[in-house]
Amino acid sequence: MNIPEVAFVVLVRLPLKSIARFRSVSKEWKDLIDSDFFRDHFISRNSSSSISWSIIQMQPHKLTLEIVGHHGCKTWGLARSPGSFMSFFVERAINKIQVMACTDGLVLVYLEAADDTPMYYVGNPLFQEWFQVPLPPFLSLEVLERIRLHERFSDTGLVTKMRSGIVVSYKVVFVMRHSGTKVGFAIYSSDTGKWENRNVTYPRNHCWFGQCKSIALNGILHWLSSLNSSFMAYDIYGGNVDDGFRNISFPDSGKDDVLRRFRRTFTTSEGSIVYFNEYCENENRTLRVWRLVKYTDGPEEAWQLLWEVSLVSMIESLGIDYFPVVMHPLNSEIIYLWCMEKKGMALFNLRTLAFSLHKENEDDSKCMDGCVLSFNMCSEYVENICGYFSPRFSCVPNPLLFSQYVLPRWLQWLPRPPPT
Repeated sequence: MNIPEVAFVVLVRLPLKSIARFRSVSKEWKDLIDSDFFRDHFISRNSSSSISWSIIQMQPHKLTLEIVGHHGCKTWGLARSPGSFMSFFVERAINKIQVMACTDGLVLVYLEAADDTPMYYVGNPLFQEWFQVPLPPFLSLEVLERIRLHERFSDTGLVTKMRSGIVVSYKVVFVMRHSGTKVGFAIYSSDTGKWENRNVTYPRNHCWFGQCKSIALNGILHWLSSLNSSFMAYDIYGGNVDDGFRNISFPDSGKDDVLRRFRRTFTTSEGSIVYFNEYCENENRTLRVWRLVKYTDGPEEAWQLLWEVSLVSMIESLGIDYFPVVMHPLNSEIIYLWCMEKKGMALFNLRTLAFSLHKENEDDSKCMDGCVLSFNMCSEYVENICGYFSPRFSCVPNPLLFSQYVLPRWLQWLPRPPPT
């Protein structure tokens, strides 16, 4: 390549937003930027830098998609939050829009057109790349009507296959039916552009809750089980019919169960499934955070305790009325909690025990990872869903209330199915 070394040195120091534009300068520049050497050098330089991400609300709500945004980081250099790039859909004549899943920089959304037609799109919001996923050809009119009434496919999932940190394919997963010990999946693959049916055996004594959304990680979908003490996981890319499901008990499903304050839920952080809850024993309030390290039923083998910290200092300053939101997706030291009394988002560092409160009616401010923190109707949304966290409703399945939309560490484009 006929590109001076000084140009390489300058390019690799730019934010990804600028690098994406420079790809169009010439074929030589595009080839350089798209090379493995350039990508690896850039990622290595920015491996410790934060990246833009959003907290997305996951209920059928008409307020907004992104409720908390993080932008202004060095890696991407965005002047606005990543969730704002989903405004493409707001400008269309639609009745409803709902984010179904966020996975590895891609988003699966459900739309209802002005004529009530249900549609699903997979997209890369940052580059405004969207693909309308065709509905399975075997859906009946009755099922289509139930989709419009939000009675079907609330547990839809999106998984990806990665290569060198870039998404090379994805699969959209519909849960078609569940009875006995079988779950019927309809799976759309970007590799083939087609749907397949797959009937999978899952653990006995479990009942599928069709309103529970899934969390995707490393090609595996995770759903909360009917047994409130556990969740189920299935490897969409690598699983098979007879031995694909795993049932994982939560780490506090034994003696600590009666001590937990909140209903169980889980999230992701630093490439792992994490679970956290507050416990009160002998008037001591403690926050414990676990990381899933092995897909096995035994809690002692499955989980690693990451943090066990006292909440005394935080509660004295912010009050006791709060509930957990998510872990920071890139830093398992930082947890997000909504403070109902103060009407703000508390960021709590589990290592230093430092915390900060950010309110929606204040100007955008820097958060713990150096990003600019911005809100969009967060208060109104969390006030509507705060009752879900009460342990009094533990017999009812936990809905997924928040998801993390995290930008990748490198440029990636939406995989396209082969032309038909």
